[in-house]
Amino acid sequence: MGAVAALLGALAVALAWPIPVALARAAWPARAPGLALALWQAIALGGALSMIGCLVVIGTTPDGSIVDAAASLLPHLLTGPLPAEFGVIDVAALTLAAGLAVHLLLNVAATAARAERERRRQHQLIQMLTNPLPGEPGTRVLAHPVPLAYCVPGLRTATVLTEGLVAALSRDELRAVVAHERTHLDQLHHLVLLSFRAWHSALPWFPIANRAERAVTVLTEMLADDGARRATGPAVLVGALTLLGSSAEPGAYADTGGIAPDSEMLTARLDRLETPGPELGAFARSAIVMAAVLIVAIPLAAMLAIVG
Repeated sequence: MGAVAALLGALAVALAWPIPVALARAAWPARAPGLALALWQAIALGGALSMIGCLVVIGTTPDGSIVDAAASLLPHLLTGPLPAEFGVIDVAALTLAAGLAVHLLLNVAATAARAERERRRQHQLIQMLTNPLPGEPGTRVLAHPVPLAYCVPGLRTATVLTEGLVAALSRDELRAVVAHERTHLDQLHHLVLLSFRAWHSALPWFPIANRAERAVTVLTEMLADDGARRATGPAVLVGALTLLGSSAEPGAYADTGGIAPDSEMLTARLDRLETPGPELGAFARSAIVMAAVLIVAIPLAAMLAIVG
């Protein structure tokens, strides 16, 4: 039990700081944003499992397994007293584990509920204030002079362009912008971003939570750029992005909160489109996939080893 707790604790520390910091500073994610996004998701999930799992293992040490500890403790939680073999450290560890798990789950639920309310409001406003764009199903035009494009996910999806944006872009550039927004919707980027926003909301004092949300935001923008590039070519997309700047595209969701694309992200995206690096080799891609799998599998396996 002590070795399992030490393993989970070491993994939790690694996933809380050095690994995500190194990933945020690495150059290769721009060459494989989909793989990098999967790795970030594995880091977030593996980190949470490791932190909670370490505390659970410490708390269940007296009985040697999670099942035995639950059988010993649960009948006494309300009636008391607790079994003598469970000391203050054991009870404190289990309390922290339960509190952390509930805190994270409640933040996910609250963030999802806020996002859903805002999406419904956005869809209502879209129906009232916009008109369909001829030839582009699911795309609406808002009578506003400021160039702006955004997408609203949900059971009904919508891509919204302003009249200012339609007037500022050529037909091909407009197709690139629409393809960018539709890629956000097709790849469900809002769900990925929601989970990282919930993590940031749950642990606002945790520096890596902000760094992770920012890194994931730019990766979703790069993936959407790839969708637009496939539709129109990189030169057309570069022209549209250069003309509009970062303020014209608030990201993969139109609901409030979260980190919106900024000028630094735009520069990284333009550099990637104008001077793309070589694709990652098969060995590097396989290593990244294996790392993501292990980051999640190790805490799960460690917990399963002491279940019964």
